[in-house]
Amino acid sequence: MEYRKLGKTDMRISELSFGTWAIGGNWGDTNDEEAMAGLEKAMAGGVNFFDTADVYGMGHSEKLLGKATKGRDVYIATKFCRQGDIDDPATYSEKQVRSYLEESLRRLDREYVDLYQIHCPPLSIIKQGDVFKILEKLKAEGLIRSYGVSVESVEEGLYVMEHAKADVLQVIFNIFRQKPLEKLLPMAEEKGVGILARVPLASGLLTGKYEKNHSFHEDDHRHFNSEGKAFNIGETFAGLEFNKGVELSDEIAWIENGRSNRTRAALKWILQQPGITAVIPGFRNVRQVEDNLAALDVPDFTQDELDNLQEFYEKKVVPQIRGKY
Repeated sequence: MEYRKLGKTDMRISELSFGTWAIGGNWGDTNDEEAMAGLEKAMAGGVNFFDTADVYGMGHSEKLLGKATKGRDVYIATKFCRQGDIDDPATYSEKQVRSYLEESLRRLDREYVDLYQIHCPPLSIIKQGDVFKILEKLKAEGLIRSYGVSVESVEEGLYVMEHAKADVLQVIFNIFRQKPLEKLLPMAEEKGVGILARVPLASGLLTGKYEKNHSFHEDDHRHFNSEGKAFNIGETFAGLEFNKGVELSDEIAWIENGRSNRTRAALKWILQQPGITAVIPGFRNVRQVEDNLAALDVPDFTQDELDNLQEFYEKKVVPQIRGKY
């Protein structure tokens, strides 16, 4: 495991870290015992950073993390705003943000949060800007060590870097979503902004384990948000229609060659990209944690392979992407 500096903070985080949406809820059946075992396996493998949010299982993910990491030397990032109306400025008032933070700290059983992120706010809120002043205040008070924004689109990410002092951006980035390579990642490197790559496996499409017309559990967002009815469709299958995504994933099955499987190959591709601080795949059990960690040991992509994947993305994938981008 290698550790990379998180933006301009003094934190060095594991290049392969983990998101905890799946152990909180909205990914089908969850099992707390398996989740806790997975967290232990991750920490044993050198992972020192976990990303969560107050709406993952409505606080359940935070509680699990608090229990698993108590007394451990690990960094925790959480997010806020989606318990309220994300379009209402009142959701981002100092009183409300403090309330969100206090509840997260209680569930996490911590005195401060290492990274506090606005959870995919609309561009209008980002441009209004008052929430960043509140985050600066919380940072000065020692309740948060750093702050950032989880964004839906490259436009939002670029605006944050140009107009705010955010330490970190969390972006959708994978073989099916390469747009950040053009402007966002170079600007992040230039400005010293940390980048967390989320949805790295396109909600499972890039694992290669699904066939067309697969049926997901009714409380799995891959079922109820497949057409973007609950939140931005880009968060589910990276904005691709599921069956088309299966086709596209199978077209690049060759990335598995010499890399054991598609999951490890897809994660390795992200880790190779300049400007990425960490990739944060999700997990539900020890087996998935082990598989993701094994991505660290597979061979890099050659330049020819990288060029082939870029051409594939531009010609085959881009025309199929739906939602904010």
